[in-house]
Amino acid sequence: MQKLKRIAGAWIRFAYRCTYKWIPIDPKLVIFISFHGRGYLDNPKAIYEAMRNDPRFQGYRFIWYIKHKKKKNIVIPGAKVVEYFSIPYFYYLSRAKFWVINCKMPSYISKKPDQIYLQTWHGTPLKKLGHDIDVAENTTFYRSGMNFEEMTGSYDIDVARYNYMISPNTFCTEVFQSAFGIDRQRLIETGYPRNDFLSNYTEDDVLRIKKKYNLPLDKKIVLYAPTWRDDSFVAAGYTFELQADFKKWKEVLGEDTIVLFKPHYLIINRFDQDPSLKGFLYSIPAEAEISELYIVADRLVTDYSSVFFDYAILKRPIYFYMYDKEQYANNLRGFYLDIYKDLPGKIYEKEQDLLEALKKEEFDQERLSAFNALFNNREDGEASKRVLDVLAKDRME
Repeated sequence: MQKLKRIAGAWIRFAYRCTYKWIPIDPKLVIFISFHGRGYLDNPKAIYEAMRNDPRFQGYRFIWYIKHKKKKNIVIPGAKVVEYFSIPYFYYLSRAKFWVINCKMPSYISKKPDQIYLQTWHGTPLKKLGHDIDVAENTTFYRSGMNFEEMTGSYDIDVARYNYMISPNTFCTEVFQSAFGIDRQRLIETGYPRNDFLSNYTEDDVLRIKKKYNLPLDKKIVLYAPTWRDDSFVAAGYTFELQADFKKWKEVLGEDTIVLFKPHYLIINRFDQDPSLKGFLYSIPAEAEISELYIVADRLVTDYSSVFFDYAILKRPIYFYMYDKEQYANNLRGFYLDIYKDLPGKIYEKEQDLLEALKKEEFDQERLSAFNALFNNREDGEASKRVLDVLAKDRME
């Protein structure tokens, strides 16, 4: 079955390469892709919702690509949902004037000169990216086992197609130029559209989300959101070895606290729920919209994930649980920041130390304020509008 799928995929790609040039561009068609079709999420979602309500894009048609769309049964008001990597997927890629995408596109995708590709990306990086990764000569990347030249080459192909790439802050404007090899002129320093929600949410939103996940309304909430490890994977995807004894978390944090565990979207593990933790530990699906979890969480625990850049906007405590810090820093990717000086919270390598700090609510608010002044000075709830101001200049009436 897998062999037949590979053959069919190869034929579809071949037919696409032969025909895409002959499909005329629709000047009022926009396609959206978030995390390779994993859902209705992130910066593309925020831009889509702003675009729907912007008079400058009245009369436009919108296509969302969703992987396994029938199974997920995702309905997006005002948009057509198309199966990711289907024949319509390739047709609308050839037809759409605007592409709004937050992930690296495959090398076989072709873009016409008159099409506009907005790469939104999906986070301010702590971990080094692309050309900036400094590792041993024989290091391979991703489950595909790419070498360094192949990995950076795949970025180079995609970056060459960008008309614009969103930068959330001055730091990223510098980093993206070296990591992706993109020229400054194509970087638009707007802030992240997905973070407009963190500036504009209401208490009604908080209540709605707590009810959505069946969370108690009267308890403190800790969000634990670790990232993936480049060197931990199986054939089907990336795995994560959980280094958290949630029974101990329950014992230390007490009855007035609950924990939301949200793995990275690339992690394929399914974490079994211990019946003894019912009412304390809430496992959130990896594909869930994490910005919803931010606004209900009183505190964040993470590791090397970029989630802390966004969560810091809320001015709430952040704790870093880096039990494998030396391995991660030295053998995987390395960091852009000095993690001892620049992070908006303290690093904990031992679980017991982390839990005691959480219990005592130990946190340096001044450190967080200094961090926000440097990394979140563009997050004012208006990023989506600034992005649309740029795209509006490229409309074809």
